[in-house]
Amino acid sequence: MSGLKPTADSHVAPPPPPWANGEDGLLVRLVKDRRIAFMIVGGINTAVGLAWFALFDSLISPVWGYMATLGVSHIASVLCAFVLYRRFVFRVHGHALLDLGRFEVVNLASLGINALALPALVEGFGLAPLVAQVAITGITALVSYIGHRDFSFRRRRSKSAP
Repeated sequence: MSGLKPTADSHVAPPPPPWANGEDGLLVRLVKDRRIAFMIVGGINTAVGLAWFALFDSLISPVWGYMATLGVSHIASVLCAFVLYRRFVFRVHGHALLDLGRFEVVNLASLGINALALPALVEGFGLAPLVAQVAITGITALVSYIGHRDFSFRRRRSKSAP
């Protein structure tokens, strides 16, 4: 009977996603859906990131240009986002530096997209840097969601886990 197949009465649950063995963060416990919690934190992070960009655009761009603004605002935004996602959505323990490294890898992919698209929209289409940054956010949000969900806060399942 090695080839048992589920019957109509049985239910075979799909395996849990890679991040499911961590605790739910506070926001996930409140809204009961990790995707919704991710989007809420992502919205907050987007607003904070745009605020960092606007602040650094006024301070740095006049001297070093908008690409320097992008780099400095990226660093500030990543550190804020890491704390927010780790505390309120994924709530994993240990491996903080490893998680931060993986988190940054995902964010560097988004930054790469941003670094290519920002000059194209500013120089090619004449958009103001802040307007172009808002336009790019939708693409980078999707890349971030998938990457953080499947990579940044991943934990190996224990051998005793079902």
